[in-house]
Amino acid sequence: MTTGGAQGEGEPPRAQERHLGRHESVEERADRRWGELLQEVRVAQTGVQVLLGFLLTVAFTPRFPTLGPVDRTIYVVTVVLGAVTTGALISPVSFHRIVAGRGIKPQTVAWAARLTLTGVVLLLATVTSALLLVLRVAMGGSAVAWVVSGVVAWFLVCWFALPGWARHRYTTRK
Repeated sequence: MTTGGAQGEGEPPRAQERHLGRHESVEERADRRWGELLQEVRVAQTGVQVLLGFLLTVAFTPRFPTLGPVDRTIYVVTVVLGAVTTGALISPVSFHRIVAGRGIKPQTVAWAARLTLTGVVLLLATVTSALLLVLRVAMGGSAVAWVVSGVVAWFLVCWFALPGWARHRYTTRK
């Protein structure tokens, strides 16, 4: 079944509903979303790569041998989280490169978006772990847990709660 009109001519009604005010085909929408996703990933990739680079150098500093077993464990967990986060945030590029030209850009964008969100969640874990390690070494004591908890709460609000609230508040339901 097809419908007439300029928007989505020849597309089924369900495909037209997905446009939500934009006059773009499924392919145009996938291209636009891919460009937006790449910009988002570039920001997150840069941050996690810098963080991982610094983390990798810590083991070669004079202070590292003086760390206790708990701090060494936190360090190893942080480095592994940083590596896994890097993998998740770079994966949209390799995913796209492997499937490019196969006519599945909308599906590629959907998978890349999932991988990026996974990367953001892993980035939260990486930054939390790195912050815990640095503050344990720098401050010690029970205040570390409160500071780390406060920062994690701030990230949760900024990265997930506020966007979730805006999505719920401003998304039109039909």
